[in-house]
Amino acid sequence: MDKQDIRERIWDALEAEGIARFPFPPHGRIPNFDGAKEAAERLAALPQWEAATAIKANPDAPQLPVRRAALDAGKTVYMAVPRLRDEECFVELDPAELTDTDAAATVSGMDDHGVQVGPDALPHVDLVVSGSVAVTETGDRIGKGEGYSDLEFAVLRELGLVDETTTVVTTVHERQVVDEAFETADHDVPMDVVVTPERTVRTGATGRPDGVDWDALDEERIEEIPVLARVRE
Repeated sequence: MDKQDIRERIWDALEAEGIARFPFPPHGRIPNFDGAKEAAERLAALPQWEAATAIKANPDAPQLPVRRAALDAGKTVYMAVPRLRDEECFVELDPAELTDTDAAATVSGMDDHGVQVGPDALPHVDLVVSGSVAVTETGDRIGKGEGYSDLEFAVLRELGLVDETTTVVTTVHERQVVDEAFETADHDVPMDVVVTPERTVRTGATGRPDGVDWDALDEERIEEIPVLARVRE
């Protein structure tokens, strides 16, 4: 199926079935869902979570409980600046330096409480948390369609900050786990683990990208994202 068809079906279902949570509507975004906190708690029970000290997380609402749990557990969280628009394209949330971890974990509070840093300031990332609109049990993921999550991973991979030992996970509602096959690109990052409020799926996914897919980027987009020009040089 076409990815956009699946997105629209999932967004519609979450809204119609009362699963979606603020912000509304769920359409056009990584949708928040009933049970996001329970999914975060299930994620925090994984050994990969326990071992992680540095986590790269998406800034969307359904993963807010994940970010708060990470900070409460003493893990440093990195979130990308929207659209990677700055050369210092990540915000570092170091719990040792924060006075209000609850506020710092929010997308509205990360700039006030965190420190904006360039990729050179990041350590090796142990765990990557991605937001999803839909995902399969084999780890294929559909985001909201802008491609920034995959691009962020690719940049980190180019710089050696993520590798084959880095676990990539997503938390979703069970309704977002789909059976349909859809086409994936070489730059799409598969999920190693899919966590819902009810279960944990270890996907067995393989074939993550080993860097930036330059052929998929035009010059205009490279110029819009300073870190890409830097990485290419």
